[in-house]
Amino acid sequence: MPRPRPLLALLLLLSSAARVAAADPGGPVVPTLISKIRAELAGPLTEDSKPKAGVPHGTLLDGTMIDSVAYPGTERSFRVYVPAQYDPARPGCLIICLDGIPKTAPTVFDNLIAAGEMPVTIAVGLSSGSVGHAPDGTAVRWDRSYEFDSTNGKLAGFVIDELLPRVEAMKTADGRPIRVSKDPKDRAAMGGSTGGIGSFTLAWERPDSFSRVYSMIGTFVSMRGGQDYPALIRKVEPKPIRVFLEDGSTDAWNPLFGSWFMANVDLEAALAFAGYDVEHAWGVHGHDGGPGNVILPDVMRWLWRGWPAAVPAGRSANDLLAAIVPKGAGWERVGGAYAAVAGLAGNPQGEVVFSDATSHTLYKVGAGGKPAVFLAGAPEVEGAAFGPDGTLYATVPSRREVVAFDPQGAQRTVTGDLRGSRLLVTAGNELYVAEPGAHSDEPSRIWRVRQDGRKLQMDRGLLAASGVAFSPDGRLFLAAEHATARVSTYIVRPDHALEDREPFYWLHAADAPGDAGSGDLALDVQGTLYVATRSGVQVCDRNGRVRAILWLPTPSGPTAGLCWGGEKFDTLYATDGQSLFRRKLKVAGYPQWSAPVALPKSNAG
Repeated sequence: MPRPRPLLALLLLLSSAARVAAADPGGPVVPTLISKIRAELAGPLTEDSKPKAGVPHGTLLDGTMIDSVAYPGTERSFRVYVPAQYDPARPGCLIICLDGIPKTAPTVFDNLIAAGEMPVTIAVGLSSGSVGHAPDGTAVRWDRSYEFDSTNGKLAGFVIDELLPRVEAMKTADGRPIRVSKDPKDRAAMGGSTGGIGSFTLAWERPDSFSRVYSMIGTFVSMRGGQDYPALIRKVEPKPIRVFLEDGSTDAWNPLFGSWFMANVDLEAALAFAGYDVEHAWGVHGHDGGPGNVILPDVMRWLWRGWPAAVPAGRSANDLLAAIVPKGAGWERVGGAYAAVAGLAGNPQGEVVFSDATSHTLYKVGAGGKPAVFLAGAPEVEGAAFGPDGTLYATVPSRREVVAFDPQGAQRTVTGDLRGSRLLVTAGNELYVAEPGAHSDEPSRIWRVRQDGRKLQMDRGLLAASGVAFSPDGRLFLAAEHATARVSTYIVRPDHALEDREPFYWLHAADAPGDAGSGDLALDVQGTLYVATRSGVQVCDRNGRVRAILWLPTPSGPTAGLCWGGEKFDTLYATDGQSLFRRKLKVAGYPQWSAPVALPKSNAG
């Protein structure tokens, strides 16, 4: 066995006993298992990877797919392992194996299932797709990196909505129909290299469907955004995922993408920081999947330990998350079925009004009640904001109007010839409205609108202007751009003019379509900014940096809108356009219609 390098030796000696004890307070079993895994890494296959007398063997089924919606034109194969103990009356657990089921895995699963050391688990090995095959059989386009290395939800949607229904249409040779559990505690994913990061992405994007991950020599490098995972993991509110990472200290298939081994080390450190149940085995090898397959039996024991208990979300060491999120207080789905939720706005009583454009209805919801109809037959509202007197203002782009509704729902037009998006109302009852261009690259305009309907152009040139807000002290004006990953700030002059615009706030852009998709803006009384984006609610400090990200419960879509509500304005309401959510925070929000307040002293950071 090669002698470990000094850095590797140090990494191998780093103990995670405290983290393991917190995640699995059952004594020394887990640390002992981890030590065993690391010792096995450079050795031959263990007995658990070899057929054993008296152990029943599972069966293998083969299938193909040529009609994908997510990846049109692709052809691919898949293989299904069905344990001998599987009974269709009880849906089996599931493990997705990207790039196919490893050669020794069926035997490993046979042995561990027979020994009761992992649940009855159906394995699905998936190949990546290829497109446009030439006469000699080669593909015109290979989709492996595109499908597995991409850091977005397309692969998860394909697996959940297309692959698994195809698998469940199959039967074993003895006539057993395939049924897999839909509970995330019963689902895992694994893979090597590009399949390693792909398996992590399955769980990261859909923790409602996958909670256990084994990544071997994962490509968490700058291929298609994988290098950003450590930063995101440190900022995003922890998800209920358990992760085992394997790699070798000389892993560098192509160093132009970065240091493959150090990328895995950084990922593990980020997961530990964020409170995840994570472990690793670092060996002395290159980009070789063999060592990861050697330790497969004991990794499966570690990954499935405690089953059928669910994998809990950890507690992050992120200081901003700790400052704003109460322990154990997650998102609550507000009742009701809607098709197009938009225009969230909180009134002075802490009630929140929102629009369901499809039904042309405005709803109002109180602190603990269900939504009630505020106004039927309403226009299609995009943005909404209350004034200090309880009047609700809204943009109606289809009519190129800004309208107002009194507390009884009576409607009047405030101004016309303005195809507004989001808006705010100040304590002085003046409106600030963002007007995007007719298409994404046409410059937007920011308008100040008086109660008599007179409009004053405050700025021009933003791309797809969306959310607008004043800082709580009234000294800064903020404007988001839906088509970029920036929020601009302006200095507010005593005569209300806006000057010295800078694209000050930097946001995380979604992998697809490549922008943040910013919508509503909200600030708390500390001056912290909350931005509705494709990647969740991004929370920024006063120096323009994202410090935390709150994700809506999956399978929700991107965060499309948000506002403050509740009696103390400490409840954040948010929507993905389909559902309405709320959660109580440890900080109070700053309603834009309230008088300016002093902010705590700040510095250059």
